[in-house]
Amino acid sequence: MSSPDEKLSCLLLATFLSRSVYVFPSWSTKMKLQLCSYSGYKIHPGHGSTLVRNDGKTFVFLSSKCRRSHLMKRSPREVTWTVLYRRKHRKGQEEESNKKRTRRHQKFQRAIVGASLTDILAKRNMKPEVRKAQREQAIRALKEKNRAAKAAKKPAPATAPKLEKGKQAMQKVAKPMPKPKMAKSGGHGGRR
Repeated sequence: MSSPDEKLSCLLLATFLSRSVYVFPSWSTKMKLQLCSYSGYKIHPGHGSTLVRNDGKTFVFLSSKCRRSHLMKRSPREVTWTVLYRRKHRKGQEEESNKKRTRRHQKFQRAIVGASLTDILAKRNMKPEVRKAQREQAIRALKEKNRAAKAAKKPAPATAPKLEKGKQAMQKVAKPMPKPKMAKSGGHGGRR
């Protein structure tokens, strides 16, 4: 048999181990949260109420406000304080929009009407002096064309007859304008 000291040490060890291993059930188990059938908010244990319809379908409501709104057949998508309304109208989703903005678009080079991709790349890789010389040459050619067109048009208006000075003077005389009528004082529309 074992001595009394060994029994005592075993007993002390057993009580120490049992105390350190013991865990309260409320800490080890997770709380079961339910969602409100109307508002979509979380319902913690001990809160809310349950409605069971005749057909057996159950509804859990966070508050009497939610229950009465459901019974009045109000649409939660049209009531501003519900989760469904906030989702529908995209409230509180700033983080998602920021993530979308960070995406970068890839650039593609495409041909434009009247110029192929090879022409565009050749012009882009050209030296600035050459490009400037081409631009000036094109401008000069356009100006020459405009001068030739003006020279062809000038003789036609020169042959038109001139108006007499008397008729020109009569046309420029302005007609006298009638004086604007003044508003009556008082502003009530008539005499008193």
